[in-house]
Amino acid sequence: MSRCDLRWLLLSLLGAAGLRPGAAAGQPLPGSAEQRCFCQVTGYLDDCTCDVETIDTFNNNKLFPRLNKLLESDYFRHYKVNLKKPCPLWNDSSHCGIRDCAVKPCASDEVPGGAESASYKYSEEASKHDGECEEAKRLGAVNESLSEETQRAMLQWTQHEDSSDNFCEADDIQSPDAEYVDLLLNPERYTGYKGPEAWKIWNSIYEENCFKPRTIERPLNPLASGRGDDDGNSFYSWLEGLCVEKRAFYKLISGLHASINVHLSARYLLQDTWSGTKWGHNITEFQHRFDEVLTQGEGPKRLKNLYFLYLIELRAMSKVLPFFERPGFQLFTGNENRDREIKNQLLEILHLTKSFPLHFDENSFFAGNKKEAAKLKEEFRLHFRNISRIMDCVGCLKCRLWGKLQTQGLGTALKILFSQKLIENMPESGPSYGFQLTRQEIVSFFNAFGRISTSVKELENFKNLLRNVQ
Repeated sequence: MSRCDLRWLLLSLLGAAGLRPGAAAGQPLPGSAEQRCFCQVTGYLDDCTCDVETIDTFNNNKLFPRLNKLLESDYFRHYKVNLKKPCPLWNDSSHCGIRDCAVKPCASDEVPGGAESASYKYSEEASKHDGECEEAKRLGAVNESLSEETQRAMLQWTQHEDSSDNFCEADDIQSPDAEYVDLLLNPERYTGYKGPEAWKIWNSIYEENCFKPRTIERPLNPLASGRGDDDGNSFYSWLEGLCVEKRAFYKLISGLHASINVHLSARYLLQDTWSGTKWGHNITEFQHRFDEVLTQGEGPKRLKNLYFLYLIELRAMSKVLPFFERPGFQLFTGNENRDREIKNQLLEILHLTKSFPLHFDENSFFAGNKKEAAKLKEEFRLHFRNISRIMDCVGCLKCRLWGKLQTQGLGTALKILFSQKLIENMPESGPSYGFQLTRQEIVSFFNAFGRISTSVKELENFKNLLRNVQ
């Protein structure tokens, strides 16, 4: 029995006894921090023939550097989004609005004095403090500024867009409220959006949109009144009893949630003083979200679901190559030479994804009785569309921006996987009427996978940082 298995056995026995290792003040946690977060995140993934180590090597050494460079180009760094759509599911009462207080950057004289502290952070009761509300404005503000040259190019880009959307609630990009946002000027990072309002979003996703009955509670839900002491065993026993499609749906959402949490932990506000701000890796925050002891065993499961999400989006990247290989397709920005260069970079990346040795087999999805499979596929699609609508309820504008983009990107990946025959039958030249991707779908798809790829790379960084932490 490995040391990882022994630690997990200890954790399970203590959990069954109603005890939590390290709960008492000053009591050390078993093993090192690196082992508690990562010892289970190894080997083969459930429902897949791929292992974590193969993904790490392929992503970190081959794919991540190339993809990161591509996403810095004009075509992929600008995303049109309507951040002013009202929440369609409930009255928005998030702290500060947050939607209202984060629309514009605060002037320097509006930043609260408390933000000058090097260790300044939010509490979950931030909604009660005006100073923290102002700080949320400053941290969460979306930078919508574009150069004049880019604005002129935007007018031409609209000529190259089609309308087609299957898995996501379409964003009305023709609305006067829709604006182009430079993603490089608005990196996904910690903004202080946390606590009950943020959990309300995830609760709605998990409790209402993951094919689960209300009687089965997701573990570690801080808003639930009675979480129980079974460390989520009843939840995961129920999950394993589902069909592969419904199990995959949960893993995709959990993987997306984990990926976002990795980003927030990797780009955390570490210092905020008069001399400037410093963003970087917050080891404590990462442990809080993924340590097997601190999360009652759920953290490593979240990380393995992140790898499952990676495989799904990687498979979509490999399947969509024929769409971009067509001679008539161009990533149009108005600079013909630059567009040709970027397309070549894109095709190199897509060919690289096809070389991955252990791709996920999407043929295992919806492979049973045709009538039942079609019904399940439609349920799958509607559940995901509803999740895309929930993104308009996110209070923090920057969180909403990246939530909408990553949800649309995953929806586009699913659209690609479920359109295999249409992609195979596309004409080599001329318009493709059976399968289309809009510019919004293309930009969100590649940036969403860029976020997942970044997460896998950041896990390597956190593993090194945690190596000597207890």
